[in-house]
Amino acid sequence: MAELVREELSALAAIFCGPHEWEVLSRSETDGTVFRIHTKAEGFMDADIPLELVFHLPVNYPSCLPGISVNSERLTRAQCVTVKEKLLEQAESLMSEPMVHELVLWIQQNLRHILNQPETGSGNEECTFSTSTTMDDGLWITLLHLDHMRAKTKYVKTVEKWASDLRLTGRLMFMGKIILILLQGDRNNLKEYLILQKTSKVDVDSSGKKCKEKMISVLFETKVQTEHKRFLAFEVKEYSALDELQKEFETAGLKKIFSEFVLALVK
Repeated sequence: MAELVREELSALAAIFCGPHEWEVLSRSETDGTVFRIHTKAEGFMDADIPLELVFHLPVNYPSCLPGISVNSERLTRAQCVTVKEKLLEQAESLMSEPMVHELVLWIQQNLRHILNQPETGSGNEECTFSTSTTMDDGLWITLLHLDHMRAKTKYVKTVEKWASDLRLTGRLMFMGKIILILLQGDRNNLKEYLILQKTSKVDVDSSGKKCKEKMISVLFETKVQTEHKRFLAFEVKEYSALDELQKEFETAGLKKIFSEFVLALVK
């Protein structure tokens, strides 16, 4: 981890030192650092809006933008997505320098103005998305592997909702004990999906308590190539045999991915 990032994390921990204001969720030499900040910002009628901001600092940050996820019990999902997009736009002007505290201060000062904009002020649950991307143009595809689902019905509904909210297409695939999620869409939205997947309580543990997903792995990620099929929707599918699952991958132009990553899960 770069000294500049260490200093920023230390400063953030000192600034957000109140109960539950700051939490480091993960650290990795290859994936960077993910942490959560709980704060408040002024919204409608001068009322404080609680915000949960999750930042993912990749290993080459601040030379690249951080991943950002926004959640609030007082905002719709569409409003949270819009706030995230505005934060990423602001982050572009702060590139190459530590920016997280600046971004938190900026959203505290500007949330009310963002919510007053026509597309976010109605409270409509339907998400609106910009046709432009903040970091990477074009479609990306990623393949995730889940170890298990204990609360399957609730888990599946949550995955479907996230895919819909983030405008991702693809497949949630079950074959025996194998669980795969194939996602296609804007790279920033794929990154936010991963943040949601890793930081939300989507399943239950062996005692029935809600828990976060700790047994997820990214098997593959790449920009969509010409041979790859464009998925038109997100579907949940069950397969009774390995050849059915293989056919799904071959139809999608992902035969090599199946051979390299999926077959290894069967052995």
